[in-house]
Amino acid sequence: MTGATDGRPELAVGDVISPDVPQDATVSRRWFLERMAWTSSAVLAGTLFDPRPGVSAPSGRPVPADVFRSRVRPEALDDLTEITLAEAVTLIREGVIQPEDLVHAYSDRIEAYDHVYQAYADRPSREELLAQAARIPRGAPSLPLVGVHVAPKDNLYTKDLLTEGGSLVYEGFQPDYDATTITLVRRAGGLIPGKAQMGNLAGGRARVYGTTNPTTRNAWTPDDVSYSPGGSSSGSGTAVAARLATVAIGTQTGGSVISPGLSQGLTCIKPTFGRVSLHGIIPLSHTRDHVGVMARDALDAAILLQVLAQPDRNDARTLGLPRPPDYVQAAARYPDSGAPLRWPTRVGLWPGYLSDENGRVQQLRRELVAELEDLGAEIVPELSLPEQWEELTTNPLGGSHGDPTGMFIPELRRDVRNFADRLPRFLNGMLQSADTYVKVQQARTLLLHRMVTQLFTQCDVALVTTSGGSGFDGTGLPLLCMPIGFDSREETGDRIPRGAVLAAPPFGEERLLQVAAAYQARTDHHRERPPDPS
Repeated sequence: MTGATDGRPELAVGDVISPDVPQDATVSRRWFLERMAWTSSAVLAGTLFDPRPGVSAPSGRPVPADVFRSRVRPEALDDLTEITLAEAVTLIREGVIQPEDLVHAYSDRIEAYDHVYQAYADRPSREELLAQAARIPRGAPSLPLVGVHVAPKDNLYTKDLLTEGGSLVYEGFQPDYDATTITLVRRAGGLIPGKAQMGNLAGGRARVYGTTNPTTRNAWTPDDVSYSPGGSSSGSGTAVAARLATVAIGTQTGGSVISPGLSQGLTCIKPTFGRVSLHGIIPLSHTRDHVGVMARDALDAAILLQVLAQPDRNDARTLGLPRPPDYVQAAARYPDSGAPLRWPTRVGLWPGYLSDENGRVQQLRRELVAELEDLGAEIVPELSLPEQWEELTTNPLGGSHGDPTGMFIPELRRDVRNFADRLPRFLNGMLQSADTYVKVQQARTLLLHRMVTQLFTQCDVALVTTSGGSGFDGTGLPLLCMPIGFDSREETGDRIPRGAVLAAPPFGEERLLQVAAAYQARTDHHRERPPDPS
């Protein structure tokens, strides 16, 4: 046992109370605080990385086979792009469909509509995908993504497709190896239908390279390019929401997975820092970047996270962590509505959570809170924020500052014009003084200390406002978003999804998944699909 930073007893890394205790209750928060401080120091010392390509032998937790014996909705069989990840693998394992059937279904839809959605930057031909599908071993129970179409953001290295990072800086770049995440997807039987468009060097929505002209559209407003599809993982979000892929992989440095998820009615998870390897991904910040999963429901998100949550010898940030728990089991216990939450859970409400949005959003949030309370959650009416919250989460202390600039010095020297509208952001990093950079690192550590000792002593998960989520990237804490209903755009009357964001302490993904899965067992918001382009 180790002493927690808030004075209560807390378990050290690797200690387990019982098999039915969520991981956030078994990991020392003091240890996590020290680890995040070590990461910042290791980046400054240049000792964090091994440039060798490859991935270590998987030593995470396998996806349990029984999750693929669940019921398949009859209506999903009418259109194979409608089925979820769990349904797709179930049907393939039962011999009802083959991976090639999914290739044809998704290729048909991509060829019919992606010229409107513009979700993909580069993609293989139908024939290339069929050849990859033919190489998948048949009937192998160890392939939890067999035939599943996974859309990775275009900053993930792919040796058979371009990796351009949404930018002229990487235009035409063809890596000679796969990112660790791509390697794990392919090993699990997954197929890559294309590289999802992204914002210029992970900044903002996807645009025509070198310009501010938007490309990728929000799947809920396919005929209106003006409505944003979310942050820099917008192509990944649109690919899933528009049924051009089953699930997707995004990255988040400052909201870029959660924002598209909220905008497009998806269930997305940004896990604890280090839980998923960043090897083979164009970086933006070595201390803030996260890989996130983007899906239609909590079970699909849990399955993909289970596949990706593996230690990787090429990314020291993934090593020495407690073994990943059974995320799938956390999300698979709610096949029927009415099942209570698996673990007693205190759900805290961010200050202003029920009052700082428009009337329709307030109504949806009240309905969400009522459902969670009925599921057995203890609602904490209004959380007290950590000391100096505003100061520690806003500029100058709350950003990444010089992190991105240092990694792009060669490209900046080569031709600054390639950075286009992102140039001021990268030049600003050059103007930051050393003492400011050090203060930023110190502020992150102080903020994390106060979050685990002041915020998460009041609750187990927190329902946060959009602005409230800003403190969870630099501190490496997990987030989940899920749809909670629909609203109308004031300008056009278009029907658009609204969502909720839940935050948790270190390694609290199980808590987040159980809340989302239990809620989705009672509601159908996550099953509604946007209209096709006219």
